[in-house]
Amino acid sequence: MACSWHEQLYKACKRYDLLNKFYQATNQWQKAIETAEAHDRVHLRTTYYSYAKHLEAVGDHALALSHYEKSDTHRFEVPRMLSDDLQALENYVNKMKDKSLWKWWAQYLESQSDLESALQYYALAQDYFSLVRVHCFQGNIQKAAEIANETGNWAASYHLARQYESQDEIKQAVHFYTRAQAFNNAIRLCKENNLDDQLMNLALLSSPEDMIEAACYYEEKGEQMDRAVMLYHKAGHFSKALELAFATQQFGALQLIAEDLDEKSDPALLARCSDFFIEHAQYEKAVELLLTAKKYHEALQLCLKQNLTITEEMAERMTVCKDSKDLSEESRRELLEQIADCCMRQGNYHMATKKYTQAGNKLKAMKALLRSGDTEKIVFFAGVSRQREIYIMAANYLQSLDWRKDPEIMKNIISFYTKGRALDLLAGFYDVCAQVEIDEYQNYEKAQGALTEAYKCLSKAKTKSPLEQESKLAHLQSKMALIKRFIHARRVYSEDPKEAIRQCELLLAEQDLDSTIRQGDILGFLVEHYLQVQEFHVAYQYLEQMRKIIPCTNLTYYIKQQTIEAVHRGAGIPISQALVPEQSQYSDVENKDVEEEVVDEVEGP
Repeated sequence: MACSWHEQLYKACKRYDLLNKFYQATNQWQKAIETAEAHDRVHLRTTYYSYAKHLEAVGDHALALSHYEKSDTHRFEVPRMLSDDLQALENYVNKMKDKSLWKWWAQYLESQSDLESALQYYALAQDYFSLVRVHCFQGNIQKAAEIANETGNWAASYHLARQYESQDEIKQAVHFYTRAQAFNNAIRLCKENNLDDQLMNLALLSSPEDMIEAACYYEEKGEQMDRAVMLYHKAGHFSKALELAFATQQFGALQLIAEDLDEKSDPALLARCSDFFIEHAQYEKAVELLLTAKKYHEALQLCLKQNLTITEEMAERMTVCKDSKDLSEESRRELLEQIADCCMRQGNYHMATKKYTQAGNKLKAMKALLRSGDTEKIVFFAGVSRQREIYIMAANYLQSLDWRKDPEIMKNIISFYTKGRALDLLAGFYDVCAQVEIDEYQNYEKAQGALTEAYKCLSKAKTKSPLEQESKLAHLQSKMALIKRFIHARRVYSEDPKEAIRQCELLLAEQDLDSTIRQGDILGFLVEHYLQVQEFHVAYQYLEQMRKIIPCTNLTYYIKQQTIEAVHRGAGIPISQALVPEQSQYSDVENKDVEEEVVDEVEGP
């Protein structure tokens, strides 16, 4: 009843670990194993092991062996259990084919002096160290070397190296110490036996301490100093490496060492290296070292003196951040401007813009950007800078582009002049727009609108010379009045042709006409009219007047070829007769562009 009560209690509170122990204590092994397998797996192997010990105690070796295997303790417990029955133990070892058991059995056979059998089982266990050890003991060192070379086993190689060293076979000993990664032993032998070539290779494979030791060896010998420099360098002992390189004038080694120097390196060391490179005309390398040593002014001066191109990377390394303790804010800005000036001279305008901006000099930054001709960036920079002078500079630049064909550029010009409060310049731009409308498109209505805007802007502008401003306003007013008269004449022509023609003839008599309205437009208008009313001789007179002031080849820009031919037919004058004197007069300019000649004629003196 007591047992049943304990069992029920453990099950009720789900303490299967205690239930497992209870079953073991009461010799209920089957129940204990079932409980462990189902509910107490953390103690499963322990349960198997305890049951195997119990079976061994009662003499059931076969079943005990099985449970030792289940508990994964058979590699030690089974040989112990079967130690009195060697045949059964050998059969078990061969049956299991387990490396640990093979090794145990090989060690047992070796202890019994059965070395040949031991070698077989060491081979099965892949215990190469033991194989080499036994072969060396037997004096079969060649076989041991083959095994060590084939397997690369460190322990086997080390043991073999010791054997070769004891036999004074130094090269073989060095080889196997190297295979065993025992570089310090290999280095020791090389130094003792003057194997300098092998010593270098081994030192490079070894630790920094071994490298320094090998470097000292080369330095003391006074030969192959390049190797000493390299080893000091590889070991991280830069100061010693540089000192030796300087002393022995090893230029190539110095270059390699310099590449590994950084901000943490000794400033005096960096300065000494840069001086060395300057002496040997390796200026770019010297600049790099000066920058590493944070000697920015010296680096920049060297670039200027030797005309070195400042790369983007170099410029960024010369740029000191705002919160840096190395330079004051004033010195930092001065340095940035010097970098930018250098970039300007070298034609690197974008980099110059960047450095001028970082220095806070936006005007110089804009000038650099204008030199680059990058319109998109110029417009963007002007927009974000929000400075009057920069707006004006951007607008002036945009006027040099083909703004006639790009409405966006024209929009930006007007916007920038307006934001820059440069109303006088904006008035000048509107005046130019008006002239373009006349010269290129014969659109006097749009020209009148542009001149009106120019007049408004100039009226509001605050100029240095009021008299000059008044003069310009009067001139604009005069131009607007003349154009208005011509526009009016063309508009009333359909209703009152006589009045329109009278106005045109009066316009031809105006003194300042050429600077405002092109005579060809008025004369063409008159020729068309008199041809229409069949007054051919009058039409011909105006056509002749056009020929006197306009190259013959450009007449068709103002009137159609059919109109010219009709006038000649009506007047009874052959066209060839009219062309002869004109052709000789203008033979030098016949092949020029038509539109350019018209513009030249109208905008001439």
